[in-house]
Amino acid sequence: MPRQDDQPKGRSLRGRAGRNKGGRGSGRGSAGAIRLWGRHAIEAALTNPNRDAKKLWGTREAIQEMLDAHDAELPASLPVEYAQAADLGRLVAKDSPHQGLVLDCAPLDDVALDDMLDESEGRTIVVLDSVTDPHNVGAILRSCAAFNVAALVTQDRHSPPESGTLAKSASGALEIVPWVRVVNLARALERMSEEGYWRIGLDGDGKAVFPSALPSGPVALVLGAEGEGLRHNVAQHCDAIARLPIASAIESLNVSNAAAIALYALATREG
Repeated sequence: MPRQDDQPKGRSLRGRAGRNKGGRGSGRGSAGAIRLWGRHAIEAALTNPNRDAKKLWGTREAIQEMLDAHDAELPASLPVEYAQAADLGRLVAKDSPHQGLVLDCAPLDDVALDDMLDESEGRTIVVLDSVTDPHNVGAILRSCAAFNVAALVTQDRHSPPESGTLAKSASGALEIVPWVRVVNLARALERMSEEGYWRIGLDGDGKAVFPSALPSGPVALVLGAEGEGLRHNVAQHCDAIARLPIASAIESLNVSNAAAIALYALATREG
């Protein structure tokens, strides 16, 4: 492990650092930890004061570039191991684009729905119903960060866990956007309604056209899994079901693309 004084001096990348011997695997962190890879995901994790970093692996070049970009040094308590790119490839899932950086860290703390609603200030909330692909959820988190969304809400039994794949797709947004996991999605939608949110579900068979059907006031945007769409009970807890105005030659959009388009429309309306 390199000595801390071998690193350039400057402000610290200030994610909480914990001590853990770490271990090798195929994209799995050491016990109780998750494993992240890729520069944006790891930079965001290390600068997130709510993230407990355990161990960093990286090529000398990648670590130096990350520190130079932030004029920073790594926390003194963070174990660091230099490695070749090929060796890093053995720490992550096969063919994962690690970009010379791998980090073991603790999962983020849970976010309570009521706490999020107290701090939402009427900003848009994105609700995902049974969207289980980590690439899609990561991409949606990235759009949520871009459009200042208050939170992402999912049902814990029908959504992917935190993972390196999801964090890489989110490109740092996993550390920025609160992610609320609930037991009952229908009940969560009821709470949002109680707080003055209009619950707008997106579905290709929706009678209204999005965004012309948007009401004034805060919106909870509800999206379902590709193919299956919104489950009946979730759709029943929406105030309206709307469709995006796409050409008939295409049956539907990828859920992450649909989310980005809808969030842009909402941001334009709110602006």
